[in-house]
Amino acid sequence: MKIILASDNPDKVSEFKQILKDPPWQILTMRQAGFCGTIVEDGKTYLENAQIKARTVHRVTGGLVLADDSGLSVDVLEGAPGLYSARFAGEKANDQDRIEKLYEQLRPFPKERWQARFICALAAVLPDGKEIFVVEELRGFIVPQPRGHEGFGYDPVFLVPEQNCTLAELSPEEKNRISHRGKALTALSKQLLDLL
Repeated sequence: MKIILASDNPDKVSEFKQILKDPPWQILTMRQAGFCGTIVEDGKTYLENAQIKARTVHRVTGGLVLADDSGLSVDVLEGAPGLYSARFAGEKANDQDRIEKLYEQLRPFPKERWQARFICALAAVLPDGKEIFVVEELRGFIVPQPRGHEGFGYDPVFLVPEQNCTLAELSPEEKNRISHRGKALTALSKQLLDLL
């Protein structure tokens, strides 16, 4: 079953392919499916942004389109970086730049207050235009120094208390089993299999 992923992020595409195994799923990027435009993410929530992406790509391709919007929300930063997680340190920033900016903002607060959560909103538009969505989260803490070499983004600084390690210290299989995106994709894929 072909799913068009409304994303240009190679790390995200790779993670989707690890979670949604082939068969029954075959993941195509939006570029592979013929979408050449840009997407303006101007929603006010993760779900709104995911829906904007899925609908935009569906209008061009007409296929089953899946979009994700996800990010890190830190309690003492009033939910920041939030919707701007990828652009938190500027448009051209890399993962290390974003992590350094996060530490800079957290410095005034005691480390025991660095509670955080990863949020993932998934939206799918089916070929007939029907829409389904799922929102999941993973709660944890920001650690004072990055740990681990797996994953991407904020994974090296996000501690999962039940595992007593960061997401970057887990194998991809372990991470995908417990992560916000892994839980959301598992739930959404079950809904898709029931509908298609």
